[in-house]
Amino acid sequence: MNIAFASSEAFPFCKTGGLADAVGALSQEIARKENNRVVLFLPHYRNISNANSLKAIKGSFVVPIEDRLESVSLSFVNWGSVIVFFVKNAKYFDREGFYNQNNKDFEDNDERFIFFNRAVLESLKYIGFKPHIIHCNDWQTALIPAYLKTTYKTDAFFARSKTLLTVHNLAYQGHYSYKSFIKSGLGEKHYTTSGLEFYGGMNFLKGGLVYADKVNTVSPTYAKETLKSNETAHGLKDVLKHRGKDYSGIINGIDFEVWDPAMDSYLPVGYDDENYKKGKNICKNFLRKEVGLSESKTLPLVGIVSRITYQKGLDLAVHAIEQLKDKAQFVILGSGEKATQQKFKELADEYENIAVVQKLDEPMAHKIYAGSDIFLMPSRFEPCGLSQMIAMRYGSVPVVSKVGGLADTINKKNGFFVDSVDKEGILKTLREVVVTYGDKDKWDKLVVNCMQGDFSWDKSSSDYQKLYDELISKK
Repeated sequence: MNIAFASSEAFPFCKTGGLADAVGALSQEIARKENNRVVLFLPHYRNISNANSLKAIKGSFVVPIEDRLESVSLSFVNWGSVIVFFVKNAKYFDREGFYNQNNKDFEDNDERFIFFNRAVLESLKYIGFKPHIIHCNDWQTALIPAYLKTTYKTDAFFARSKTLLTVHNLAYQGHYSYKSFIKSGLGEKHYTTSGLEFYGGMNFLKGGLVYADKVNTVSPTYAKETLKSNETAHGLKDVLKHRGKDYSGIINGIDFEVWDPAMDSYLPVGYDDENYKKGKNICKNFLRKEVGLSESKTLPLVGIVSRITYQKGLDLAVHAIEQLKDKAQFVILGSGEKATQQKFKELADEYENIAVVQKLDEPMAHKIYAGSDIFLMPSRFEPCGLSQMIAMRYGSVPVVSKVGGLADTINKKNGFFVDSVDKEGILKTLREVVVTYGDKDKWDKLVVNCMQGDFSWDKSSSDYQKLYDELISKK
């Protein structure tokens, strides 16, 4: 089976969040399955990793944007079992950021990803890779199914191609004005309430939900939540309900080779579930020294690794952190909303048991997962969440909201649920967790249960393969 993944990011080449981790790991898992050939398409951003190993493909071609043509050139790298192709156009992708700069979205993101969607389809033709499945991810590639059902409907090259759209987060939809629809060249007859029109504008994600052959999201509970609540579905509940059996939820996994406390090169020592106590203690003191916290034999260390956004609920955690500053230590890694960032910085400046690192820092993330005893994740909503699974892999016990993928991966044997997602609810639960930390036998069982959990991609990748098989069996 020929499978083409399309995404705006994938680890280890370009990453801002969980989308990159999921696409990178899943594409490799699918490629390892018998008789699968897998390619992955990414934008050729300025700051991609492994840029020196890329090989250019001779020649170039063009794709239409509104009333003009834009040039495309390709480069590639063999990455494990996957061939990764990078779509190059300096005008759109030779920039400092992927989607924004200085926390401000690029004004032409609509045009950039209209271009990328068309470029992926034309690239497949240019390299001669006829896909049975095109696996699209989030709004940045959601127009591919729309193009295949409209502009490319009679193109023999894609006669056997089916599309799967995976929605990693319904909060991000690519909602633009009518002018963006004109740029897409999709044709006025498709600008309807049952097509791409959305409150007088154009919604990339809605287009994918309407035109993809199958749609899934990244946990069974989140899928159910989005069918029940238009707020959780961010205005797209009815569109999702209309898809019926063609909409489902598959929980993400984590890459056990990337996230392995026994072999992690970012850590001072490795450890596993049989000898975690000594290893985590060394990692904890190493982390404390690096972020400026003092050593303590009694205080638990609470870690946070997150984008600081409304979704993640960290504005609600400020109160609990301040109240518990003498009962626990806290280290917070993340950037985002300025007001919450500033509050964390003020707490760190005032209290010795609180440390903050306000930037994207992959090595530091690994150190926090390994060095923390408790991992706090009080999300208002969470499609899947990878951080809680990574934390458990490293023996950091998660404290989470009972929503989405958090509800699918956490239970009383491996973590704690916040009583209510508000300031007092987070404080109450964290207090109870800190007390439980003092019961070493009970805590040891929690840590071992966390580390022995199977959050690999094995089952999930098999579920995706079943979706692919269902798709190509359809006429």
